[in-house]
Amino acid sequence: MTAILELEGVGKAFGAVVVAEHQSWSLQQGEALGVIGPNGAGKTSMFNLITGALPVDQGTIRLAGQDITHWSAARRCRAGIARSFQVPQPFSGMTVFENAYVAATQGAGLSAGEAEDLCLDVLERTGLLRKGNVMAGSLTLLERKRLELSRALCARPRVLLLDEIAGGLTENECQALIGTIRDVRQTGVSIVWIEHVVHALLAVVDRLIVIDFGRKIAEGDPQTVMDSREVREIYLGIEAHG
Repeated sequence: MTAILELEGVGKAFGAVVVAEHQSWSLQQGEALGVIGPNGAGKTSMFNLITGALPVDQGTIRLAGQDITHWSAARRCRAGIARSFQVPQPFSGMTVFENAYVAATQGAGLSAGEAEDLCLDVLERTGLLRKGNVMAGSLTLLERKRLELSRALCARPRVLLLDEIAGGLTENECQALIGTIRDVRQTGVSIVWIEHVVHALLAVVDRLIVIDFGRKIAEGDPQTVMDSREVREIYLGIEAHG
């Protein structure tokens, strides 16, 4: 398989606070990679480093083999890296369609006609088409989560970064979202998904990495990782014996 995203020795610190310590891992083309870890482990900071919202102190980030370490966030988005945010951040005074349209024109750089076609397709896939003319500020939590996903998809990503998109949802809402994310995978988009709702994550991802204090402490088959002693002690808070 071909790596679409690679981190090699990536590090970042704010004084004595280390948010990424020599992180090295890769995402394969078409793969879904799950990321778990305690609160404050550096998971969202890792996304900020990948998207260019934060500059790295050391290391290299590559997209499809190309060094993007020093690219701006806007250039990385145009190249195919898009993300959702843990707390939805819609333009509340704009409609659902207008939110998606901004992502398509500014994030993906599409013409007006191309952007309109893409937005209609994406909103249909995410179940928001009937809400297209509704103001984003009036959406429910599930709908705002779906809008976050829609805006990221309207940037036409090769790599989609999802930050706790299942958080706060009911079980039925969570299952519906899992179905949508599986559909996104079928289009060939590669996914990195940070999530505390572990059963949602395990329903989608091929591989799992665990981060603690900015370090990758485990990586591999999802169930094997979840069953490991170190993960149970550090992430789940369960003291393992033997």
